[in-house]
Amino acid sequence: MSKFHKIAFTPNVKAVQSEFGTRSIYERSDSAKEVRAELTGAEFDFIEQRDGFYLATAGETGWPYVQYRGGPRGFLKVIDARTVGYADFRGNRQYISVGNLRGNDKAALFLMDYANRRRLKILARARVDDDPELIRSLRHEDYKAKIERAVILDVEAFDWNCPQHITPRYTMDEVEAMVRPVYEHIEKLEKEIELLKRGTDESIS
Repeated sequence: MSKFHKIAFTPNVKAVQSEFGTRSIYERSDSAKEVRAELTGAEFDFIEQRDGFYLATAGETGWPYVQYRGGPRGFLKVIDARTVGYADFRGNRQYISVGNLRGNDKAALFLMDYANRRRLKILARARVDDDPELIRSLRHEDYKAKIERAVILDVEAFDWNCPQHITPRYTMDEVEAMVRPVYEHIEKLEKEIELLKRGTDESIS
């Protein structure tokens, strides 16, 4: 059984799946041996290419809170097959996620690749750490934002989502990479035109 399914498919979820006719799809995996949640090379590459993710926590009132965490590409680092972590940069200083984690260490991460219509969901136990050495190991040398703490996430489960309904969006870096060949081709054509014009001018003179 998928560890993600074991955690996420609560009795109420299973009841809704039965109502809408999808329970039979997942029942086969329920009887299979539980697979230990360990990140593989595919997850390593995907995680370390992201420049942001959504982090969900819940407070004492039970209300969920979703926060976007952004930074330079690769600021969310894979520590090992069951652990990821990031340097937590100073933001609006409400500290809602940090406060929630003091009472409930369960967290969910949504990692999006809009350009390629891919997403990775991670369920984890999160802990906040102020150890200077740990923070230093998570630092991105070219990013000068103030780091307030390290956040370490022990992965409990993960799941890849289907690409349905993901609208492709592109960062400036991705747009520049896509149009660069066009600009290079235009530059080449302009040089060729300039050479042809010179040749024409010289023949006339």
